[in-house]
Amino acid sequence: MRIKNLQEYHEAYSLSVEKPEQFWADIANEFDWIKPFTKVLDWSFDDYSVKWFEDGQMNITANALDRHLKTIPDQAAMVYEPNEPGDEAITLTYRQLHARVCKFSNVLKAQGVTKGDRVCIYMPMIPELAIAVLACARIGAIHSVVFGGFSAQSISDRINDSQCKLVITTDGAVRGNKTIPMKETVDDALVSCPCVETVIVKTRTQTPVSMVKGRDLWWEEEEMQASDVCTPEAMNAEDPLFILYTSGSTGKPKGVVHTCGGYMVYTAYTFANVFQYNPGDVFFCTADIGWITGHSYLVYGPLLNGAISVLFEGIPTYPDAGRFWDIIKRHQVNIFYTAPTAIRSLMGFGDEFLVGKDLSSLRVLGSVGEPINVEAWQWYDEKIGKGNCPIVDTWWQTETGGLMISPIAGITPLKPAFATLPLPGVQPILVDENGKEIEGNGVNGNLCIKYPWPSIIRTTYGDHERCKTTYFSTYPGLYFTGDGCMRDEDGYYRITGRVDDVMNISGHRIGTAEVENAINMHTGVIESAVVGFPHDVKGQGIYAYVICEHPTINDELTRKDILATVARVIGPIAKPDKIQFVTGLPKTRSGKIMRRILRKVAEGEFGSLGDTSTLLDPSVVDSIIKGAL
Repeated sequence: MRIKNLQEYHEAYSLSVEKPEQFWADIANEFDWIKPFTKVLDWSFDDYSVKWFEDGQMNITANALDRHLKTIPDQAAMVYEPNEPGDEAITLTYRQLHARVCKFSNVLKAQGVTKGDRVCIYMPMIPELAIAVLACARIGAIHSVVFGGFSAQSISDRINDSQCKLVITTDGAVRGNKTIPMKETVDDALVSCPCVETVIVKTRTQTPVSMVKGRDLWWEEEEMQASDVCTPEAMNAEDPLFILYTSGSTGKPKGVVHTCGGYMVYTAYTFANVFQYNPGDVFFCTADIGWITGHSYLVYGPLLNGAISVLFEGIPTYPDAGRFWDIIKRHQVNIFYTAPTAIRSLMGFGDEFLVGKDLSSLRVLGSVGEPINVEAWQWYDEKIGKGNCPIVDTWWQTETGGLMISPIAGITPLKPAFATLPLPGVQPILVDENGKEIEGNGVNGNLCIKYPWPSIIRTTYGDHERCKTTYFSTYPGLYFTGDGCMRDEDGYYRITGRVDDVMNISGHRIGTAEVENAINMHTGVIESAVVGFPHDVKGQGIYAYVICEHPTINDELTRKDILATVARVIGPIAKPDKIQFVTGLPKTRSGKIMRRILRKVAEGEFGSLGDTSTLLDPSVVDSIIKGAL
C-alpha cells in the first residue's frame, strides 16, 4: 500500500489508470472484511451512480480500532490538547478508545438508535466528539457533524434535512478566552425539529443548562451504566457512513453522503502515502472535526493506520501566537497539517513567537483547505520546516472524501503553491467552458475528474437529482470540481480558485446565495449581492453590496445589525468583511446580477470592468464605484 520512491509512484499511478479495479481491490483486501467483496466497481457518470466493493461487508471501526488491539493496544490513539495550555493533556490508547467507543455505542442503542438512523453531533473539539462519531459508525447510525460555530438556524436546517433522531452536544465550549453556549444553541434549534427524540449532553464548562425531562440526558450518567462490549454492526460497503453539509451555489447547504467501504479504503491509503506515515509518528491535524479534513485526517485516516492523532480544542493565537509551536514541542509532533489561513495569520504576528521554540521533531508539513500563496509557502518552509520538511500542498473537497492532487512527502519534487501531481486512482482533466478537453501542458481550464475513485460522493442526502445537477451536468460524463486550474510545463497542477458562486473563506466553502439569503432576512434590506475578494489572511473575504428600503440613518450601526443577523442565521464564519450600501445592482435585461463587475469593484480594479453595455442600467456601475472609493 505504501509508495516508497518516485518510480513506485509512477508505477502505482499507471496501474491505477490501466487496471483500476485490480489496483483498488489489492488495497481493499488489506483490511478486515466481515464478508469479502467479489465486485469491485460499478459506475456511470451519465445517470450518476457509483458503487465500490458493493457486495462486501465490513465495519470501519473494526478496522480503525479492533484490528489494532492485537498489535498496539497500549499505543496512544488520540492525544487531547485542551484549550488552556496549563491543563493536562489526555491520552487515549487504542484499548481505551475502543472501550469508550463501545460504551457510547451501547448508550446510543439504549436510546433506540439503530442502523440507518441519523445522529446530529454539535460539540467542541474534545475526545467525546471523536468517540461519538466512531460510536455511530460502529452501530451503523449515520453521523452528521455540525461545526460548533454554526447558528441554531443552521443546526435546525441540517437536522430537518436529514431527519435526525438524536442530538449529541455539550453544556458549553471554550475557545481561546471565550465560553460558548452549546446546549442553549441546540435548544433554540430544536424548537423547529420535531424529529429529534433524545439529546445527550456532555459536561465541559459546567454552564447551567435547561434539561428537558424525557428528552435530555447527561452523557456521564448514561456512559457509567453502559457495557464496554459492543460487536460492530456488519455494514454493506455502500451503506452510508456519514452526511456532511457543504455550501453550494444555491442557498440551501447540501448533505454530502459518503459510504463505508470506499471511504475507508481511500482515506487510509491517502493518509499513509501522502504524509509517508511511519509507525509511532505523532500526527497533528489542526482542522475541526466539523469539516471534512477533521473527518478524514484527524479521525478515520490516522486511526485506520494505527497512528497517533493530536486533537486540539483551542485556537492558534491563545494564549499567544506560539500555541501551535508549543503543542508541537509538547507532543513531539512529526507531521503537522494546517490551513494557509492559519499560516498567514501567524506570519502576521512576526517571528517573535518562534523564538526558542523547538520544532526539531517535525518531519512533514501539510497545507489544506485553499490554494497556498507563494509567500506563505516560503515562510512555512523556512520558519517552521527549517528547510528540511517537505510541504504537501493538498487539493481535495468535501465531495471527494480524501486527498486528490498532492505531493507525496519526500518523494514528489516540490514547487511552491503547486498541488503537483494526481494521486493514484485520480484522473484529472482540464476542460474549456464548452467541456472540450484542453490537452498538453502550460494550459488553464476548469478542473474535472473523468473516472471514479473509492471515496467519491455518492449522493446529496434525500435529493439525488441535486447531486447529478451540481457535479455531473455541467460537463456530461465528468465530475466537475467547481475549481479553475492551471497545468504547467511539467504537468504540475495549481488550483487557481472557484469558478462558481462559492467562496473559499479561510478554507471553508460558503455559498454566495447562502449569505445573501441571511442578509435579506434583516429588516429593511430589499436585496443584496455577495462576492469574494482577496484577503491577506483568509485568502478570500466576503464583500456584500446591500440595497436598503430607506437610506440608512447610521451606516455603521446598520452594518453591525446586518452582521448580527448573518451570525444568527448561519454563524460568525459567514459574516461579511465589507458591506457597501448601494441603490442598485448591475443586472442584465433578464434580471441576472453580473457578479463579474461586483468582483472587479471589490478587488479595486475599476478600470477593467469589461463590457457593461448589456446591463439594464449601466449607470448603476458608476454609482457603485463612487461608493467604493
